[in-house]
Amino acid sequence: MKRRILAALISATMVMGMLVGCGSGGGTGANGTQATSGSLSDTNVAIFYYTYSDTYIASVRTALDKQLDDMGVTYQDYDANSNQTTQNEQIDTAIQTGANLLIVNIVTSGSVDASQQIVDKAEAAGIPVIFFNRAVEGDDEEGQVLGSYEKCAFVGTDAPEAGHMQGTMIGNYVKEHYDEIDLNKDGKISYAMFMGQLGNVEAIYRTQYAVEDADAILEEAGKPKLEYFDSANTDKYQVDQDGNWSATAANNYMTTNLSQYNEGNNNMIELVICNNDGMAEGAIAALNDKGYNLGSENSNSKMIPVFGVDATDAAKQLIADGKMVGTIKQDADGMAACIADLTKNAAEGKALMDGTDNYNISENVSNKIYIPYAEYTGE
Repeated sequence: MKRRILAALISATMVMGMLVGCGSGGGTGANGTQATSGSLSDTNVAIFYYTYSDTYIASVRTALDKQLDDMGVTYQDYDANSNQTTQNEQIDTAIQTGANLLIVNIVTSGSVDASQQIVDKAEAAGIPVIFFNRAVEGDDEEGQVLGSYEKCAFVGTDAPEAGHMQGTMIGNYVKEHYDEIDLNKDGKISYAMFMGQLGNVEAIYRTQYAVEDADAILEEAGKPKLEYFDSANTDKYQVDQDGNWSATAANNYMTTNLSQYNEGNNNMIELVICNNDGMAEGAIAALNDKGYNLGSENSNSKMIPVFGVDATDAAKQLIADGKMVGTIKQDADGMAACIADLTKNAAEGKALMDGTDNYNISENVSNKIYIPYAEYTGE
């Protein structure tokens, strides 16, 4: 352990100059001293985001910055740009320059090795660490990391919940609009699925349950199951190879798909399911280019149902404009408020989970808080 700590300190010293430009934030930044928690003004928070480019993460960052500004907390934001090594180096630097609370949106979601390294860094420094949004361990390893350090907590979502909600939403919509969705009148609905990231538990469950639960509703109604548009693709999804859940990835896939699977060839993709709203935006842009989903004001435009997750402002606008059917709200403000509550506990020297009984806490792991999802089809 001592050797690992020494290596981390040496590494931090070497990369300090390189990383100084990676951080930004509304707080006054690190002050080079190890403050003693006891009040908000003494708290020096370092917040690590897996990437600034994720639309949902950007909304959490905006909300959390505001919460910390209102609390009068010194803080610094860091962008790992989807690189776990970069994030680890940023954490080393933050600790060396006086951070006494780490808030981490881990890059390598669901990796015990990656998350345990961060916990070990926090424990060696004697400071709390709050993980958020991206899983720190898989279901079969639940509690292994979060239970290894008493000054550790997680704020996120119950990963299967979004998939189940999306599947229910899709199943009910398709059941009610089956004939109009079935463009080639073959009695089946052809769908595309855009997956955000391989190995990410949220992406895995959304991909699985969005289809399984929709199929269950359709079968109960005497309708055929959904059919993936490309029979040669046994995975039955297309994944963002960069793991960024990006609109660009979905747009590129959908544009290519539509060159072969279209009404002219009598095999049009009739339903689009996306793991997040960013990918839904990209898919809709590709559909727009082919004259589909142009909105409620364009009565001649055919509508291919598109579903996402997050309820970003952009997705809400697409739904309001009649270009997208629905999404599952992931509450960025609620997540930020919960993180702020834990930050206050840390600042006052309390246990991180003190006074959190009003939150939905995992039955299996006592320091794991779930922010609930909700269906969104417009207000």
